[in-house]
Amino acid sequence: MDELVRGNSVDGSIRVFAAVTTELADEAQRMHSTSATASAALGRLLTAAAIMGVQLKGEDDSVTLQINGDGPLGMLVAVTDSNGHVRGYVENPNADLPPKTPGKLDVGRAVGSGYLSVIRDLHLKEPYIGRTPLVSGEIAEDLTYYFAKSEQIPTAIALGVLVDTDLSVKAAGGYMIQLMPEATDETADRLTELIGTLPPVTDMVNEGMTAEDIAFTVTQGFDMLIENKHAHPMYECKCSRDRMERALISLGKDELRAIIEEQGEAEMGCRFCDKKYVFSRDELEELYEKARGGK
Repeated sequence: MDELVRGNSVDGSIRVFAAVTTELADEAQRMHSTSATASAALGRLLTAAAIMGVQLKGEDDSVTLQINGDGPLGMLVAVTDSNGHVRGYVENPNADLPPKTPGKLDVGRAVGSGYLSVIRDLHLKEPYIGRTPLVSGEIAEDLTYYFAKSEQIPTAIALGVLVDTDLSVKAAGGYMIQLMPEATDETADRLTELIGTLPPVTDMVNEGMTAEDIAFTVTQGFDMLIENKHAHPMYECKCSRDRMERALISLGKDELRAIIEEQGEAEMGCRFCDKKYVFSRDELEELYEKARGGK
């Protein structure tokens, strides 16, 4: 089972999050039939979303990560709630590129140049939206830059997805370390030196390390306290026929009438799970009446 942990140093200078997300990334691959490169990119983004989601306070709060790049993958989106329920998609799931080096997928070039948007919906008047340019397209580096520039939090992020020869996900996970205001220059220097010696996340996951093992490994030498309450990230789409009906009604009566007259039926697809919803002419007529304000 996938797992996500978080903790803090005893002196309050470091905050750490670590996750094993192999099942989450593999479910996304299976659902969207992604190529190896697309699986790596989407799996990284889903892992990052899960890590950021556990920081939410409200039950209905959400975080959306959106990458708009000019590479062959197109747009990537991941959405999460405070319980680690994550969903996402890549615009061109079949896009692929030759590896950069043997065993190293070229996610950066597949994503391309563009920008990263972080949307936090905390059910206030307006959602908070932060946007920064992509620095590499590798996603972890882009999020590190986002935290430094948009939220002014020194952050180290590592994300990894190991894709097997049959395109299933063999290992996936990530960690995020943040320096709190109490951190000294010595703490920052020690942490920077440590991070430079760490193995790739996928190596740690593939060797059987748990999320807690990873959290302690990436902060070794510091006195850390890991919370007992662990989250279990999972892929969960929240689409439903009722939501699709509301989406059709929101088109307005004129647009609905045009669909009825020109097509006779409508098919709505969910980007997050690829499920299709078909509405017959009679059903569309009922929705048209609702759009007109009828009962």
